[in-house]
Amino acid sequence: RIFAGFVIALVSGTLLGLWIATSFRVRAVADMFIAALYPLPKITLIPLLIIWLGTGGPFMLTISFLGAIFPIVINTVLGVSQCDAGLVLAARDLGAKPRQIMRRVLLPSAIPSIFAGVRLGLGVSIILVVAAEMVVGKGGLGARLYLAGQILETEQVFAILIVLAMLGIIVTKVQDAVDAALG
Repeated sequence: RIFAGFVIALVSGTLLGLWIATSFRVRAVADMFIAALYPLPKITLIPLLIIWLGTGGPFMLTISFLGAIFPIVINTVLGVSQCDAGLVLAARDLGAKPRQIMRRVLLPSAIPSIFAGVRLGLGVSIILVVAAEMVVGKGGLGARLYLAGQILETEQVFAILIVLAMLGIIVTKVQDAVDAALG
């Protein structure tokens, strides 16, 4: 559930970030939405999402998506905006079309910033899904953590926290390996 919502956020957030960074009109509108929605604690949306989507898969997918989309979009816009203007001019002088410039100049130069957004977004997605599981209480590590806390099973609480820490380590190391392979 975490990774499915995250992958959707990665693809749509990167594309949206490229669009925002390359269109002045879209950026003017998107800046207002991002300024309004990004600081909003996503965990506060849980009750509303439960009403709209129920407590099943679509709910968890959406909460994971919401955790990752903003860091990815913001970092993609930042990365594209920091692209060397000389590279874009050189590509235009060589006859590159706007789509080619985006795919072969802007996107590659934004990769480090996109990866920073990926790292942040995945962490927030994990946090939100565990928190949502604690609220909904049907299954998953969050539900087990909440139940163990309610009946004062300290050992189980620590075991679940260790599993979550191990998940964090694994995710971070995988991200480092992908970053090193592409860098």
